[in-house]
Amino acid sequence: MGNEKSQAARETRGTTGVGRRSLLGAAVLGAGAAALAAPTAASAAERASGGNHSGRGIKGLPVPTVIGHRGASGYRPEHTLGSYQLALDMGAHVIEAGDIVPTRDGHLVCRHEPEIGGTTDVSAHPEFASRKTTKVIDGVSTTGWFTEDFTLAELKTLRAKERIPGNRQHNTLYDGRWEIPTFEEVLAWRAEQSRKRGREVWIYPETKHPTYFRKLGLGLEERLARILRAHGLHRKNSPVILQSFEPTSIQRLNKLVDNPLAVLLSTANSRPADFVDTGDPRTVADLITPKGLAEIAGYANGIGPTLDLIIPKDASGKLLAPTTLVKDAHAAGLILHPYTMRNENTFLPADFKKGTDPNAYGDAFGAFKTYFATGIDGIFSDNCDTALLAREDFVNG
Repeated sequence: MGNEKSQAARETRGTTGVGRRSLLGAAVLGAGAAALAAPTAASAAERASGGNHSGRGIKGLPVPTVIGHRGASGYRPEHTLGSYQLALDMGAHVIEAGDIVPTRDGHLVCRHEPEIGGTTDVSAHPEFASRKTTKVIDGVSTTGWFTEDFTLAELKTLRAKERIPGNRQHNTLYDGRWEIPTFEEVLAWRAEQSRKRGREVWIYPETKHPTYFRKLGLGLEERLARILRAHGLHRKNSPVILQSFEPTSIQRLNKLVDNPLAVLLSTANSRPADFVDTGDPRTVADLITPKGLAEIAGYANGIGPTLDLIIPKDASGKLLAPTTLVKDAHAAGLILHPYTMRNENTFLPADFKKGTDPNAYGDAFGAFKTYFATGIDGIFSDNCDTALLAREDFVNG
């Protein structure tokens, strides 16, 4: 990395986050001060084309950006090459290819959680019956099978299945079709698709439970950085955005690679697992104050808040007035990629549910329009096709 890394380190010092912000450049950052208010149709179109920013840093990501959540998980079992491929074919701008978890022998694989009983056919393998156990991860007791208890060769004998079959019965058609992908395989897929399409394919990996794994001697950040460097994807203009729910994981990555970085944020009253581990009393509510956001901007480019932090709900599940988070984050120079929009009634705000079947599609377009109007810079969605059509409606006003 040499001088490039030294320069990046100099840029990212201080509380303003100017260095980190500049890495994303025109196409990713949004409309700056003009985006602090809910955008008009005209400003939406300007945002989609990159607006009138400085042009520094990475170009190529439109705003608002549609991010395929675990691929196209509304249609295929999540975190499979089939799910990633469908999201890309649908036109998603970025693929969340990888919630990164380790194997016992130190390989990185892509699973939503290290517990794989709900996302693979491991329970049907009698040779692994004795591996079923109970563990406490980030304070939550979970019983099942865990990636860190398997070698990569053993995991490769398993096949993926739908995680929420009660909601997405049609996805079960694809149970058993794909194996668990390694992060190396995801990068090979990304490179192949980039060559075929004549453009860079963007991915958005997440370090999953990094404090938990570091205590097991399976630190994620160093392994992830080593793989990215080996593939030449560790630079500020690389098509790889890294994310984590643990701020210290992003701080660690900030010292290892120059990629754009995002801090994920759960509910306002929750505490990041690394804060709990170190005794830091702050909650997410503290992190989304102007002071907290300014601190994040010193080592990250953006935040990935839950949608309820953008627009909270009342006791009945209906949307209330938007918070000031979009305005405050943009003022700190941070982009916002909130999560997660899904089409099914059970996942939508009460305002946009249709009919009585919780698994039927509601008015997802109405919900997308409401969230886009807040000025967010992108959104994670299980249904990339719906998200892209909603984005087109929004941009064209």
